[in-house]
Amino acid sequence: TTVVALTHPTSLPHPSHQTHHRAIGNPSIQERTKERTMHTVWVRLNAVVFFGLTVLLGLSCLAAVSKVGHSIYYKPIVHKLQINNLRSLKSHGGVDRALLSFDIHADMTPAFHWNIKQLFVYVVASYETSTKVKNQVVIWDKIVEATSPKKIIEETNLFVKYGLVDQGKGLRDKDIQLQLMWDHMPITGLLYMGEQAESEVTSFKMPSEYK
Repeated sequence: TTVVALTHPTSLPHPSHQTHHRAIGNPSIQERTKERTMHTVWVRLNAVVFFGLTVLLGLSCLAAVSKVGHSIYYKPIVHKLQINNLRSLKSHGGVDRALLSFDIHADMTPAFHWNIKQLFVYVVASYETSTKVKNQVVIWDKIVEATSPKKIIEETNLFVKYGLVDQGKGLRDKDIQLQLMWDHMPITGLLYMGEQAESEVTSFKMPSEYK
C-alpha cells in the first residue's frame, strides 16, 4: 500500500508575499539615494539662505554706522522762521486757540546723505504757563523726500495746518517761540531728531485780550 502525503497549498508562503515583506523592511538602493539627495539639497539651501541673511544684516549695520555723526557737522540752514500774522485768538470749547500764519525759509539739503530716505519737518510753538514750564504744540509739518529735486522750504504768509491750542486758557499775554525741528528717517538704522539752534529761535507776544 502506497501512502501519499498531501500538503495544503496555503501552508507555503507565496513568492509575491516574500517580495512584499522584503520591500517594506529594506528600502531599495534607489529610494535611499533619493532620500539622501533631497536631504543634501535642503541642507545646502538652508545654509545659502541664512548666509545671505547674515550678509544682509552685516551690510545694514555698516550702512547705519557709516554716517554716524553726520548730523553734528551738517545741519539744515534756517534763514527765516517768524510769525507773519496772528489771525485770531479765541476761547474755543473752554480752551484758548490761536490761528496764525508765518514765513519760513529753510534749506534742508545738508541733512541728506545716501542713507537718508526722507525728513519729517515740523514747526513747534513753545510757551510757558503757570502750571507747566514748557508747552510744545506742532502747528505745521511737511515731508521732504530724498528724491525731491528741491529740498528748500520757502513760503511767505503760510497758514498753519494745526491750530495752536492750549489745554486751558493760558495763551493770552504769553511769549510764543517758533522753532523748526526735523526727524531723520534713514533707509537702514535708527530714527533720530534735529532742531533749530536756540540762538536762532524767534518769538512773538500774544495779545492780552481775545481777538
